[in-house]
Amino acid sequence: MLRILTAGESHGPACLAIIEGMPAGVRLAVEYINQELKRRRSDFGRGGRKLIEEDKAEILAGVRYGRTLGSPIALMVKNRDFANWQEEMRIDEGGKPAAKITRPRPGHADLAGALKYGQDDIRNIAERASARETLARVMAGAVVKRLLSEFGISLASHTIQIGAVKLDRTDYDFNDVAKVFDNDPDIRCIDRPTSEKMKEAIKEAGSKKDTLGGVVEVIASGVPAGLGSVMHYDRRLDGRLAQALSSIPSVKAVEIGNAIAGAAMRGSEFQDVIGYKNRRFTRQSNNMGGIEGGMSNGQDIVCRVYHKPLSSLGAPKETVDIATGKPAPATVERSDICAVPRAGVISEAMLALTLGEAMTEKFGGDHIDEMKRNFSSYIKSEEKSR
Repeated sequence: MLRILTAGESHGPACLAIIEGMPAGVRLAVEYINQELKRRRSDFGRGGRKLIEEDKAEILAGVRYGRTLGSPIALMVKNRDFANWQEEMRIDEGGKPAAKITRPRPGHADLAGALKYGQDDIRNIAERASARETLARVMAGAVVKRLLSEFGISLASHTIQIGAVKLDRTDYDFNDVAKVFDNDPDIRCIDRPTSEKMKEAIKEAGSKKDTLGGVVEVIASGVPAGLGSVMHYDRRLDGRLAQALSSIPSVKAVEIGNAIAGAAMRGSEFQDVIGYKNRRFTRQSNNMGGIEGGMSNGQDIVCRVYHKPLSSLGAPKETVDIATGKPAPATVERSDICAVPRAGVISEAMLALTLGEAMTEKFGGDHIDEMKRNFSSYIKSEEKSR
């Protein structure tokens, strides 16, 4: 079964990811990982860090001659900005420590983390809590996407809301969403007029030293029925997806299918009517978002991920200094105005990691060919039973 570990601080020497459980024989090139990192890096509403970092991955272990070995895969991206933070992020003990950060930002991990880990310098928390960590997730997600592609599974995402500006179209499919990065690399919205309104909303928030949140939709197509489990609460696929997606910094809610609208509907309106055509089960709709009873049902898996406005403000709110206990303005850190456009790429990575775990759990093998045989046998037995 797949396991992912990330390491690194925002302004430390590097961001790293280790992937355990990847079968041998999967084709993997560093160029593919860098393509995903580029999608994360280039969008509208980003702060100055975008101009500093290159975000180029290195594969340090687990791959030989362009194929995975079955051993742990080690990935690294060096932080170019570390050169500007040598004193603040020095590894060794020598020298004079940098000034401590003691004014926690409301909405950030600063205060809760300082209390939990017994820290009197908030930088010890903020560096790891930074969304820079998601770079390692995107690296790992890129690798797992290569695994999923061996089974015809594809992922895509797009922006459906920024601030109060919402996409009001529903006349699109997976192929439309898959093209969004090429058509609109800045906002990643499938509707150009809506994209322009979103861009204006970000500009306005930035002019006021404020931030914006929003919603991204992430879709997985080609997922076979039967991933996850109805037998145990912690193996249900919808629960695992909700955990993975809500672990992304700034995410406060995850919707699967049309759950929010469905809460106001009757069951007779919401259920996806089952049919049968060309030896396959079909549905007349996908209100369930591709998951029934904690298991994939063969339809596209559709999740919407809700992001709160970013907590690092250019015009900070009042807080309490943890060193003095007195009111003070919160710390001002370099930050983005809006992270929603690139959050789609991060959501794809977390969806890929969750599906990759479920796929190796059900069809696992030490080599990709063994895993494909298990998968093929399952599909054939499923068709035979019909």
